[in-house]
Amino acid sequence: MEKKEKDTAILLMNCPDQPGIIAVITDFITVNGGNIMYLDQYVDKANGIFYMRVEWDLDGFIIPKEKISDYFNTLYAKRYELMYSLKFSSQKQRMAIFVSKMSHCLYDILARVVAGEWDVEVPIIISNHPDMEKVARQFGIRYEVFHITKDNKEQMEAAEMALLRELNVDFIVLARYMQVLSSDFISHYPHHIINIHHSFLPAFVGAKPYHAAYDRGVKLIGATSHYVTTDLDAGPIIEQDITRITHKDTIDDLVKKGRDLEKIVLSRAVEKHIQRKILTYNNKTVVFS
Repeated sequence: MEKKEKDTAILLMNCPDQPGIIAVITDFITVNGGNIMYLDQYVDKANGIFYMRVEWDLDGFIIPKEKISDYFNTLYAKRYELMYSLKFSSQKQRMAIFVSKMSHCLYDILARVVAGEWDVEVPIIISNHPDMEKVARQFGIRYEVFHITKDNKEQMEAAEMALLRELNVDFIVLARYMQVLSSDFISHYPHHIINIHHSFLPAFVGAKPYHAAYDRGVKLIGATSHYVTTDLDAGPIIEQDITRITHKDTIDDLVKKGRDLEKIVLSRAVEKHIQRKILTYNNKTVVFS
């Protein structure tokens, strides 16, 4: 008989740093019969902000699942100026993937999903080109093309958002999607759109950053994954990595190494989001281990 996974509550919160706040939160959980399974916290001393992620087993928890947020908000959120989100591990997230013509990030993500590494569902792959439909078919995932131009962008994005709502999509991953999202689209998914790009910005902008980096003889290349905001490529950073290169590396070598970094950095960021281990504040993130 298959073992049933425990249903847990996951609380992500931040508030002004103050004495005894950890004891207050953990007491709320333990007094009501909860067994804490994970707790991590961080204090931003420069700004006086306290961050915490705590997860507890709901088996035997006195407060009904659907009432926990009401209780917590009434008893603690207002009193301690808490900003928080409460999620449950049994709520499997639904991820939409946006892609254009490059397949390396898409394949890496789908391979992880199929291998069971992530507790996530992928109901749709959306693109502005038909090129990756063959990949979607290989994995048995619905594929929709929206041919976006400057003249129909508003109409096409409205159609995309309608489809995402229909499919109950929770968050979006831009797997090398070469189309700038409008401010209106982004506003519907705050801190729920994850992007990946090379880390040459703003030094090497344009269509061929690896060529420009090669011409300058750079010794490091990297990749950055971040949440999308209305400021292009300037949202809260989730994950970054670098690799060294030498004068022996060709442009093709740089492109290959860059793409390897892009897919692993994006997947690390997506995994942290699925695990609900990212807390955003202003334009920064706290990423718990």
